Amino acid sequence: MHLTLQPPAKPWYREPWPWLLMLGPALVIVAGAITSVLAFRGSDGLIAEDYYKQGLAINQLLQREQRAGALHIAGTAQYLPSAGRLRLRLSADQALPAVLRVRFAHATRAGMDQTVIAHVMQPGIYEGTMRLAEGRRWIVTVEAQDWRIAGTWDGTGTVRFGAEPAQP
Repeated sequence: MHLTLQPPAKPWYREPWPWLLMLGPALVIVAGAITSVLAFRGSDGLIAEDYYKQGLAINQLLQREQRAGALHIAGTAQYLPSAGRLRLRLSADQALPAVLRVRFAHATRAGMDQTVIAHVMQPGIYEGTMRLAEGRRWIVTVEAQDWRIAGTWDGTGTVRFGAEPAQP
């Protein structure tokens, strides 16, 4: 009789194959936990809670924009980050008000929106104080009592409003 000695079998946890088989489900569980944390951390800000009221207000906004077009209101807005100032240059067929409201609406995050009150410094030149996160895309709206103009800003340079922007 011929006996061959075999080394003793290793316990299962010392073998690589069970660990490789468990790695896939473990990664899926970790990825699911990370996704859940990201999903519940905050709202995505893409859907307004009062979307119905905003829909009803569209006609009023269009009328105010048409009024701005009829008055030939045009201009530029420039953010001066070192001074924390917003400077507007506007021109129109009629006298402009002493105070304007300027809204910076973030394209996707409502929590980053800002409103600036700009006061007249010289005829057609307005300034207001603000701190704005640069490098982001903003929808900029300048409003008075009966008119409204809007433009988009990519975080650099100057925003232009109206068909023929005012010259600096």
